[in-house]
Amino acid sequence: MKRWEVKKEFQSQKSKLDDFIENFETKGKPFGNQDRNSLKLFRLQEKILNIKSFRIPNIVNQITYKFFRKSKAQRSYNYAKKLGTLDVGTPEPIAYYEYTTLFLFKKSYYISEQLDCDLTYRELTTDLNYPDHEIILRAFTRFSFDLHEKGVHFLDHSPGNTLIKRTNTGYSFYLVDLNRMLFEDLDFETRIKNFSKLTIHKSMVEVMSNEYAKCSGYNEEDVFNLMWDATKVFQNKYYRKIRIKKRVFFWKKKYKNKVSKSPI
Repeated sequence: MKRWEVKKEFQSQKSKLDDFIENFETKGKPFGNQDRNSLKLFRLQEKILNIKSFRIPNIVNQITYKFFRKSKAQRSYNYAKKLGTLDVGTPEPIAYYEYTTLFLFKKSYYISEQLDCDLTYRELTTDLNYPDHEIILRAFTRFSFDLHEKGVHFLDHSPGNTLIKRTNTGYSFYLVDLNRMLFEDLDFETRIKNFSKLTIHKSMVEVMSNEYAKCSGYNEEDVFNLMWDATKVFQNKYYRKIRIKKRVFFWKKKYKNKVSKSPI
C-alpha cells in the first residue's frame, strides 16, 4: 500500500515524482553520506530535488509507525511546512511517500528542494581558523536564539544539520534532517542544553554563551557553565556508547577478518 502527500504547487508534477520514487534505486545521483539513509538528487524541470530514502525500520518500529506514530518522512515534511510558517530557514518541502503492508510499515521517502550551501556548522568545528569564524558562530547563536523564541526545539541540533549560506548582508541558516523536533515553550535549561551536541571546543562554547547571554539577557556565567557542562555530559555519553558498541560487536570485525583471509 502506498500513501503520499504532495505540496499543492507540485501536484501537476506528481507523475514525475512517482517515477522518481518508484525508480529510486536505479535513477538519480547519489548525494552525501549513504551510511544510514540513502539520498539522491533528481532534476524536475529547473529545480534539483533532494530525495531521502529512509531505511526499513526494525520490526518493533514497523508496527509502531504503521499504527501509532508518524513516519520520519511524514514528520520531516510536516515540520518543514511548520518551519516555513515561522519564517525559519529549511529547504522547501515538496512531498513524502510511504509504503506499508497490512500490518507493517516499510519504506518512506521525503522530497525537498536541494539547497546549495557554502558550509555547514561542522566546518566551524573542524577549522577554527575558517574565514569569519566568530562572525558566523555568533550569527548561528542568534539564529538558535530565534528558534527558541519561536518555540522550536530542534532535537538534532548537531554539526551537520545546519546549512549556512553567505548573503550580501551576512549569513543565512537552514535546518535539515528534521524528523526529531518539538514545538513548545523552552525554559532556560532546555534552551542552553540544546547546544550540547554542537562542538567539543571550549572556545566555541565561550563565544556562543557570550552571544546567547547578549540575546536573552541571561547571566553569561550561568549560560556558559550550563552549556559547557551539558557539552561534557553529551560527549561522555557519546564516547561511552562507542566503546560499548566496539565491545558488543567486536565479533563482527573478527568475522570479517576471518572471511577476508579465507582462501575460498
